[in-house]
Order: sequence, then structure tokens, then C-alpha cells
Amino acid sequence: MTETIDFAPQARLVAGIAEGIGDEQLAGPTPCPEYQVRHLLGHLVHLTGAFRDAARKDFGPHLDQDPGNALPELGPGWRTDLPKLLDELVEVWRDPAAWEGMTRAGGLDLPGAVAGAVAMDELVVHGWDLARATGQAYAPDEASLGVAQALLTPQEGDASGNSMFGAVVPVPDGAPLLDRVIGLSGRDPGWRPGA
Repeated sequence: MTETIDFAPQARLVAGIAEGIGDEQLAGPTPCPEYQVRHLLGHLVHLTGAFRDAARKDFGPHLDQDPGNALPELGPGWRTDLPKLLDELVEVWRDPAAWEGMTRAGGLDLPGAVAGAVAMDELVVHGWDLARATGQAYAPDEASLGVAQALLTPQEGDASGNSMFGAVVPVPDGAPLLDRVIGLSGRDPGWRPGA
């Protein structure tokens, strides 16, 4: 990969959605069946810090943690921590060196360019999860959606029809790009709380 991805539009969008979440919504359901809103926010706080450090090639024990091991807890300072971490994520991925060589995230060694794409996909998909769970509008920029789509699209010749995160949920031909990305992530684009 020779070009970088601008995280700023998606980071601003996710920060705005998080800001719009009331304390009374933290125990609500999300499109991630095991996660309440608070768990999803805890996951975002953790992954934002982890992918910030992955960009810096700042290898510490937190980059070895498998995010699927336990429900992520939400710390009391999340309302200030998450926007700060999102700003830092934007800054570190502006450095072309973040996209070069190898790094580590979630206990896996991977190329910097792949880590950047995974970080963007996490923001796009989990931004949708939070917006949908809390009844907020969600309109990611086309470039961010394109990164997520490229990452999630099953490899040519893959007979399983799965993306890297599991079974793809089919969407109608001509569906909006956001719905196609969400379907590729294994989620139903029509998901609503209580539905």
C-alpha cells in the first residue's frame, strides 16, 4: 500500500455518535448479540488505543490481547477518553511510516497497511452498531466505506462465501454501499433494537 487513509471523517462521526449516547442507553442491546451498548463502547476505547499503538509500532502487552476473550468493560472516563483516543488515532495514521512494515494487533502480526484497513473497518462497522443501537443517524464518508468493503469482501475463489469476520448476510442488488458493507460484516442491515 502506497497511500494512507484519512481517519478524520470517520473518527469525528464515531465521536459524535458516542457523545449522543445517554447513560440510560448503556445497557441497551446492540447488533453484536453478546454486547450491550456499554460493552461496545468499551471495545471501541480498547481497539482505538490498540490501533493507535499498532500504528506507532509501540509493542506492549495490550497489543497481544485477543479482543474476543471477555466482555469489554467501560471505564468511568470513557466520555473524555474515547474522543481523545480517536484524535490520536487520526494523527498517528497520518504518518506514512504507520503503513509500512509489520505491526501487531489483537495478538496477531500483520502488515501496517492491513492494520490500518482493519482499524478503519472497526470504526465503520462499530459506528453503525452504536448508531443503530441508540437510534442515531449514520452516514460514513464513501472513502471509509470503500476501505471496509475492500477488507470484508470475500477473496475470489473462496467457496465459503464468508468474509474475514464470518458469514455474509445477503443484501438486495443495488443496496446502498453502507448496507452492503454491513452485510459483509455478518450483520443484518435492517437490525433494530427489539426487532
